[in-house]
Amino acid sequence: MKIVAASKILRANDALAAENRQKLTQRGVLAINWMGSPGSGKTTLLEALARYWQGKRSVAVIQGDVAGSLDAQRMEALGLPVVQINTDGACHLDANMVAQALAALPLEKGSLLMIENVGNLVCTAGFDLGEHLRLVVLSVPEGDDKLVKYPAIFRSIHALVISKTDLLPQVSFRLERVQTDLQRLNPRAAVFCVSAMQGEGIQELAQWLEGHQLRESMPL
Repeated sequence: MKIVAASKILRANDALAAENRQKLTQRGVLAINWMGSPGSGKTTLLEALARYWQGKRSVAVIQGDVAGSLDAQRMEALGLPVVQINTDGACHLDANMVAQALAALPLEKGSLLMIENVGNLVCTAGFDLGEHLRLVVLSVPEGDDKLVKYPAIFRSIHALVISKTDLLPQVSFRLERVQTDLQRLNPRAAVFCVSAMQGEGIQELAQWLEGHQLRESMPL
């Protein structure tokens, strides 16, 4: 019987992730790993950002899903270059998957690469993809207790995006609790409150991302 330690798999992934990041940096591409639960609003948020940047900045997308290509089709409808990764059951993307997608994706110098990870608050936390920035999208309907329940992912991010804030009057979600919990877990992380459907907070988030272009921000 041969036993392969998980630590060896992670080390191999980290090595390939470093190669991905170096190649992206050399091409002047800022890569952002978008994580969050299924239904947190990641794709809708990316659509809003793409519309904001239309005619201003080049944007490309890698879409990660267990199956299907619905989200990739939404990106394609906006005229964005996109590669769909179907993980066939895996609950996260990894550096090898992203490396293969990069080989098939036309990336202009100075562009922004949006990597929408598989919807998950557990597995995605442990795998570096070669990104420069990590963000978690937490939607108001999910509840304000997720930082307590899934601390690992929130410790590793550069920013938390609280989405669907237009629903705050309809649900019990305490912004103060989330901000306090994040301050305890990761005081360096920025916080953005957005409503992609209403367009609220999109400009502030977009400008923050633009400010990080060409910086080596990984790892925390």
